[in-house]
Amino acid sequence: MSTDTQTSSGSGGSFTNFLRRDTTGGLFLLIAMVLALVIANSPWGEVYFGLRDTEVGPSVAGLQHTVGHWASDGLLAIFFFLTGLELKTEFVDGELHNIRKAILPVVAACGGVLVPALIFLGVNLAAGSERTALHGWAIPTATDIAFAVSVLAVVGSSLPVAMRTFLLTLAVVDDLIAIAIIAFVYTESVNFPFLGGAAVLLALYWFLTHKFMGWFMARHWAAWVILLPIGVVTWWLVYESGIHATIAGVLLGFMVPVLKQKPRIIRQEDPRMGLAPALEHRFRPLSNGFVIPVFAFFSAGVAVGGWDGVTSAATDPVALGIVAGLLLGKPIGIFGAAWFMDRFTSAEKDRDYTWFDMFGMTIVAGIGFTVSLLVGELSFGEGSPHGDHAKVGILFGSMLAAVIGGIMLLTRNAKYKKIRAHGVDPDVYDN
Repeated sequence: MSTDTQTSSGSGGSFTNFLRRDTTGGLFLLIAMVLALVIANSPWGEVYFGLRDTEVGPSVAGLQHTVGHWASDGLLAIFFFLTGLELKTEFVDGELHNIRKAILPVVAACGGVLVPALIFLGVNLAAGSERTALHGWAIPTATDIAFAVSVLAVVGSSLPVAMRTFLLTLAVVDDLIAIAIIAFVYTESVNFPFLGGAAVLLALYWFLTHKFMGWFMARHWAAWVILLPIGVVTWWLVYESGIHATIAGVLLGFMVPVLKQKPRIIRQEDPRMGLAPALEHRFRPLSNGFVIPVFAFFSAGVAVGGWDGVTSAATDPVALGIVAGLLLGKPIGIFGAAWFMDRFTSAEKDRDYTWFDMFGMTIVAGIGFTVSLLVGELSFGEGSPHGDHAKVGILFGSMLAAVIGGIMLLTRNAKYKKIRAHGVDPDVYDN
């Protein structure tokens, strides 16, 4: 699933390989977020919001949107396409293939969705918030894969590999749940003729990627020239159907084969692997280097409005519920569900790391940036008071989760580093 474990040949220059790294996407995301906040609260704020709200595109149904809308509904579909590829890879040939091995992180991910949602609703109901505020219940349920894995990569160079595997599996299942929420909760009506057209193109996409898999793998240009245009039209049809357009990316990702049907060696490293890992390898630089930063730049910008604005956000139950959901709900839900499964079922936590290590990971899982911002826009709309306060809550809660979780894992990393220095493999060390 991770770009660091790709089985592709690794073709491309050093810069494109740099863009494929887990840490790169998180770094660019962080830079874009900080830049957006600084500009939005500077004398250039009007220029920023004017650019974000400028409509671009031809005067055709579904093709004329604001720049910010294009970033969240258009570009982010590429991010979700890669998510779809990752999800299918995990189901076919990854951690989710063996349900006995995957059941603990799967149930933990479900706990990490349920508890934050309940905490958000509890905070807002206790505060007597109006009904519209409750629409944001799903905002603190998402974990940002790129950001969370980046934190783990930066502070955990000596941590057991099993910790990273757990976090990746958790984040994949979390994404799957978030996708389902977006598809079913935030879809008001469905235009079935457009949806039927999308289904036809998805079937064509499946046919091409399965029947001509080797041809697409051997020719790097073919995916861009043939598959990408089909994907764009599918995106438009899904958008016009009333379903959130990013779902098109996930569906397209699920159409791509993970393993080869014939034992034909095309890539040296792993001749079993099919088109899905190859496409992820080719499109990852675009996602990390352009899609995620642009989305973050146009989604994270909020005019705080000085101290009064900070106070207003800090007293809004929406923002408070999001912070509490990310910072408390995620660790409680994930850790509690994992402990319950380990204690009362045949499922077991990997013994290569301790429960304290897992607790640090559950805090890092509270980084809910990309998908949380998208759900926030779907819940309240761009520029609404609750929408702006939700952004503040997402940014503040995610940064706290990154700092606190990162510090905890950094201390554990130091311990495992000492263990390695003494010649003991931490993956088999009795914690």
